[in-house]
Amino acid sequence: MFKKLFGKKNEEEQLTAPVSGKVVALDEVDDPVFSQRMMGDGVAIEPADGKVVSPVSGEIVQLFPTNHAVGIKTKSGVEVLVHIGLETVSMEGEGFEGHVKAGDQVKAGDHLITFDMDLVKEKAKSTITPVIITNYDDIIDSFEPSYSDHAEAGQSTVAVLTTK
Repeated sequence: MFKKLFGKKNEEEQLTAPVSGKVVALDEVDDPVFSQRMMGDGVAIEPADGKVVSPVSGEIVQLFPTNHAVGIKTKSGVEVLVHIGLETVSMEGEGFEGHVKAGDQVKAGDHLITFDMDLVKEKAKSTITPVIITNYDDIIDSFEPSYSDHAEAGQSTVAVLTTK
């Protein structure tokens, strides 16, 4: 039953960068929800541009109405949240354009969202983009982040993980 609920056991997944930029630890995110891992573990990226691609292959389970965040579930059951910026929900979708909808199947590197980086810099707390495994405690056996000064969206691996 566990396997049925949470996907395949001991599957290795690679998270690729959803945005190009500097990959940092969640500890560096100036928001306790992310830095204290209240939603799960992961990495964060200081974006170099406003193009967001899928970090994994899977199904879009949620595109927030404001287009500032998207959730993807992989075949092995890993649930990944890409949250663009901090306090961006208050922008009410201004400057964000979604290119997918719930139920869509995507491959790693597929274009998900476009956002206006200058507008986010002006109106939100930060452009830093957390990439969170929201069901981390339930499904992750090992997690190895890969921090770097520059990751390329859809190409650079930012973490390798193994499911329980």
